Amino acid sequence: MTRKFNPKGMTPPPFYSHGVEVQAGARMVFVSGQVGVRRDGTVAEDIGAQAAVAIENLTAVLAAADMTPADIVKSTIYLTDEANFEGFTAAAAPLLVQPPAATTLVYVKALASPSLLVEIEAVAAK
Repeated sequence: MTRKFNPKGMTPPPFYSHGVEVQAGARMVFVSGQVGVRRDGTVAEDIGAQAAVAIENLTAVLAAADMTPADIVKSTIYLTDEANFEGFTAAAAPLLVQPPAATTLVYVKALASPSLLVEIEAVAAK
């Protein structure tokens, strides 16, 4: 019940879609920003580990709604440092389904806690 597209004549995006259509009648789930905090409350140590934990948390929320990362139609990724881009993308493979979701990456000064390096929020539809 979704269609992801990249119009001809636009630069092909590396890991996102330029647009996603969600058709009427689709069930939608809005996932709050997920961070690299483990179930025991500890914060993962570096960007790769934090990204992996954030993705695990996001996947758990989707699973509770009977969805998977393949159902994500829009994600927003917040990073606190441009130097963390490569570490994030290396850990982000579980989110890079084909065709990918519409995605926005934003660099921010800080997240809810100084130890957090990445936050991922998403909208999924099925």
